[in-house]
Amino acid sequence: MATEISTENSDLKTAMAQKLSSNQLAVDRTRLAHERTLLAWVRTATSLISFGFAIYKFFQYLQEKGQAREGRILGPREFALVLIGTGLVALLFATIQHRLDIKRMRALYPEVPYSLATVLAGLMSILGIIALIAIIFRQ
Repeated sequence: MATEISTENSDLKTAMAQKLSSNQLAVDRTRLAHERTLLAWVRTATSLISFGFAIYKFFQYLQEKGQAREGRILGPREFALVLIGTGLVALLFATIQHRLDIKRMRALYPEVPYSLATVLAGLMSILGIIALIAIIFRQ
């Protein structure tokens, strides 16, 4: 009889450990999915910011050589500002959404680690703001 109770306790402990393990794995998968989503937005925003800045510099070069056309509705400077602004706004919204999702997960599972993707998003935001300021103040 004692061995039956011992076996039942052992089976119960094993089942609880498996349930805990699968639950922890599900939390990790969900957190990593949120990380990948934010990193995809960081990649998209970085592309928009760098493409906007590259367009501005290319047309600035053409202007210095006297080969740029004038009289456009939306010039290269304005187009670059729109691209960089779009990248920054997208990055801001994605970061806010990511932080809300992680905060909601942390309320249920306090062991969820902090996100390094948020730090990367912050760094890219700083670089985007620098590019935006460089274009605004450079006539």
